[in-house]
Amino acid sequence: MEELEGKVALVTGAGHGIGHAIARLFARNGAAVVLDDLEQLEGAEALATQLRSEGRQALAVRADVSVVDQVEELVARSLAAFGRIDVLVNNAGITEGAPLLEMGQEQWERVLAVNLSGPFLCLRACGRAMRERGAGVVVNVSSIHEDVPLLGFAQYCASKGGLRMLMRAAALELAPYGIRVNNIAPGPIDSAGHGLVPQEPAARARLTQRVPLARRGSPEEVAEVALFLVSDRAAYVTGATYYVDGGMLQSGGGARGE
Repeated sequence: MEELEGKVALVTGAGHGIGHAIARLFARNGAAVVLDDLEQLEGAEALATQLRSEGRQALAVRADVSVVDQVEELVARSLAAFGRIDVLVNNAGITEGAPLLEMGQEQWERVLAVNLSGPFLCLRACGRAMRERGAGVVVNVSSIHEDVPLLGFAQYCASKGGLRMLMRAAALELAPYGIRVNNIAPGPIDSAGHGLVPQEPAARARLTQRVPLARRGSPEEVAEVALFLVSDRAAYVTGATYYVDGGMLQSGGGARGE
């Protein structure tokens, strides 16, 4: 029996990178998947088509997680297609940076809207559906920068720090309804969608040197942790952050800027 057989999972930011890998792994472990993306819808649609050709159930939807009406429509379409939502993965996010004293209010608010308000809106909408069934799992894709500041990315760090406290508060409040809530905090991940990994070879090498395991991670490695957290193997896990960073947080390397 496949690990997620009979489950329905909604994954935001599923058109590329970590979200893409999570949706693919969930589907191949038996889940019906809804792949949301705003700017990479073609990637989400391509994966959904591929999964359906393999006999899996998949639906691609374009929605901006920072807009309440679009989130409500996303959840309504998911429920109409599959009848339930068992798993929410809040992966959609942006990594814009700017010097703190030069940052415009619009830059600040955009990152907070997508990275913090977006997960709240999706959690609220999906959580209501999960509450009716008395079970559910939410996984937020956060960052080691929910703990460690990064030069030039104050708004990004603030959004991830806020996401950590949202997760912890939600885990406490939703536990009576059988809903578990956890974070995954990746370090440097080799993905085109990971805006904190530099593209210049020398800078990439310096970043890798700060990772105790001496390499960057892959989206698939993050997906494996997500699969564990949404499975019955993690039935007693809630309110926790799982770091997927090659030991970078422990080395203190995440605090340095390039």
